[in-house]
Amino acid sequence: MRGFLVACAALVLPACAAVADTPPAAAAADAGHAMLTVLTSADAETQLMALVLTKAAMAKGVTPQILLCSAAGDLALKSPPPEALAPLQPKGASPAGLLRSLKAEGVKVDVCAIYLPNRPFGAEALEDGIGVATPPDIASVFTAEGATVLSF
Repeated sequence: MRGFLVACAALVLPACAAVADTPPAAAAADAGHAMLTVLTSADAETQLMALVLTKAAMAKGVTPQILLCSAAGDLALKSPPPEALAPLQPKGASPAGLLRSLKAEGVKVDVCAIYLPNRPFGAEALEDGIGVATPPDIASVFTAEGATVLSF
C-alpha cells in the first residue's frame, strides 16, 4: 500500500505543480468542462483524497461527476462502513461526509452498473440521490471533448 501511495504522489505532485503554473486565462478556458472521478479503492485515505481533488476542481469551475465502483461503492450506502465515516487529518473530514457534501452541492454521484447486482441488497440501500450509472451514460462523460478522468 505504501508503494501505491508513493506512486500516486509521484503522479499527483507534478500535476499540482502544473496547475499552479497554469496562467489564469488557461485555467478559465477549462471552466465548465466535464470531469469524471472514478473511485474504486477501499482505502479511506485514497477515497478522501479523490474527493478533495474533485472538490478543488469544482472550485476552479469544472463540472464533476463521481462514479463509485467496487469497494468504493459502499460510500454510497445509507449506512456506509465505519472506516468511511471516520474523520481523517488534517481537517477531520471523512470520505462519506465529503461525498454527501459534494452531492449536496449538485455533483452527480452514481454507483457502477455492476455494483448492485453483485451485492445482497438493491437500490433501496443507496443514499437518496445516488443513481446507478449505465455504461453509455458514463462513456458519454469520459469521451466528451476536453473531459478529464481521475481514477483512484
